Amino acid sequence: MKLRLTLAALALFLVGAATASPPRVTAHAYLVQNGTTGDVLLASRARAKLPIASITKLMTVLVTLQHARLSDVVAISGRAAQVGESSINLRPGERLTVHDLVEAALIQSANDAAVALAEQVGGSQARFVAMMNAEARKLRLRDTHFANPDGLDAPGHYSSAHDVTRLARIAMRNKVIRSVVGHTTATIAGGRTLTTWNDLLSRFPGLFGVKTGHTGAAGWSEVAAARANGVTIYATLLGGATREGRNGDLAALLAWGLARYRTVDLVKRQRVYATAKAPYGRKALALVAAAPDRRIVRIDRPLVEQVVAPSVVSLPVRKGERIGEVRIYAGHRLIVRRPLVASRAIEKPGLIGRSEWYLGKAAHHAWGWIS
Repeated sequence: MKLRLTLAALALFLVGAATASPPRVTAHAYLVQNGTTGDVLLASRARAKLPIASITKLMTVLVTLQHARLSDVVAISGRAAQVGESSINLRPGERLTVHDLVEAALIQSANDAAVALAEQVGGSQARFVAMMNAEARKLRLRDTHFANPDGLDAPGHYSSAHDVTRLARIAMRNKVIRSVVGHTTATIAGGRTLTTWNDLLSRFPGLFGVKTGHTGAAGWSEVAAARANGVTIYATLLGGATREGRNGDLAALLAWGLARYRTVDLVKRQRVYATAKAPYGRKALALVAAAPDRRIVRIDRPLVEQVVAPSVVSLPVRKGERIGEVRIYAGHRLIVRRPLVASRAIEKPGLIGRSEWYLGKAAHHAWGWIS
């Protein structure tokens, strides 16, 4: 059987969308990444070591949840109660659960709650910070080093947009963290009402986390995750000049990242992908896709469709019989492979039918010679 192979570029580009310029962002560093595949869509100074402020608390809580139960009760020390800036005004001797302190650290970015968790788990801040750095090495956060559990500016306390994004993606696998960072408010012990610093939770459709940060050295920073049309995008921005500027730039990065993807019918059921000649004067056989394939693809990456099918089929042919296949490639990577099948049955003529066909063909040739 002689096989015929055809190639065609799939027209997946949408006018304007594929060529849209990335947003102009005023920050020290940023990164946009597909949360499922890990594809980096856009980046600037993504490995630069920078202060990350309260984004630090993602690691604080991640390490805490590895060593403590949510129901554990924490007695607040004088040291924790004295931590300044963002806080929930904890009092020495007060007792709160780990769950309440985790919510305070992640929703309201409370520094006193972060220190209380560190002391509970590590016995001291210094030992807990050593645990944080050990976990950073384990998670291959090579641009990261912690000096405290709260993220306040300190020598030797830094990370990068690359590492922050990786940390956020890992932290969001934890169902407690994933749930808490999606809350805009919560009420905990002592009648305290927590309010998030993450403005985009109520402004950007599909946003479901993760953590903001702000100090004098770090500027206005945030790692955020948003989901739309089956795609999850993470965007990290470090060193924004203002809160509103950070919000606008991060929203633009998320929107741009989400717009890189579309759901496309790569293989369509019953579409005729090839035709094969049939012997004995039978009408050519249409080969159609047996099953569709619909998936999410990047609009800025060309796809190539390859059809492998015979130029002539042998009879008989059953309807639905597999004859060839269609393949879709992204670069050199095969992403879709679907069989092509016969659109109808063709019976093989009997001896008399075949003889009549051969006689008719011979007569046709003979007339051609006479003519």
